[in-house]
Amino acid sequence: MDSRLHVRELILGIEGLALLRNAVDGDEAFLKARVEEIRRFVTQDEQPMPDAEAAVSELDLATGYAEWAERYDTLPSSFIQVEEPIVHGILDALPVGVALDAACGTGRQTAALLARGHRVIGVDQSPQMIDQARRHSPEAEYRLGLLEALPLEDDSVDLAVCSMAMTHQEELTTAFGELARVVRPGGRIVVTDLHPFVIALQGQCVFVRGPGSLGFVRNRLHLPGAYLAAVAAAGLTLRACHEPVFNGSLAPGGYEEFVADAARAAWAGLPLMVVWDAEVPS
Repeated sequence: MDSRLHVRELILGIEGLALLRNAVDGDEAFLKARVEEIRRFVTQDEQPMPDAEAAVSELDLATGYAEWAERYDTLPSSFIQVEEPIVHGILDALPVGVALDAACGTGRQTAALLARGHRVIGVDQSPQMIDQARRHSPEAEYRLGLLEALPLEDDSVDLAVCSMAMTHQEELTTAFGELARVVRPGGRIVVTDLHPFVIALQGQCVFVRGPGSLGFVRNRLHLPGAYLAAVAAAGLTLRACHEPVFNGSLAPGGYEEFVADAARAAWAGLPLMVVWDAEVPS
């Protein structure tokens, strides 16, 4: 079902979150500035930015990523900025082998695995995403397939990485079970995702489809307990859970730049991503 982007309401939500987090012990001048900004955005007639009321469509996984593929890598992402150092640190400590990039998208993790000497198999449900990944890293092998039904044999890889894809699953047990199935005993599984805090507070990641038209593929809220249950059901041993926090970087050209002080205060100290590091028992 189509709806409209409500930038003013998004801005007011950020202001409200900043107030909520600082109302008890925050600086008085900061609180007063937030109230003044709220008053300004509530009373002004003009929209705060172009396309402030653009049409927004929820798209299924196949349609959404087919449309998003060419634009996916075009903007800096604070989520990726805080995630990559942790993932790269884990990968740097592992022996070289055969690696799976599950739900590989445009091949960000495929490139990281190749750079570390792995033979890499990238799997994604989107041919368009695989095309982008192949452009970046043609030396990898690519297969079309679903995260919840991976086109690999049992015990066929030494390592599996899955980044920012579990959030699209209705439930986690099947996908974690598939990762455990294809990784050999003693192998590692690294899963990253948008942190539940982010999904609960911010909701969806919207992308441009065309002039005056936006889209999103639904991010589903999975609390940490659901991940732990899926890890246990897959028979995995959890080695670590990392929760890198907001680094102060706002999306360029986004609505939060209109209220940058409030946005940085709203997200300060909150985790943007969660990184699960698990092992298949020998």
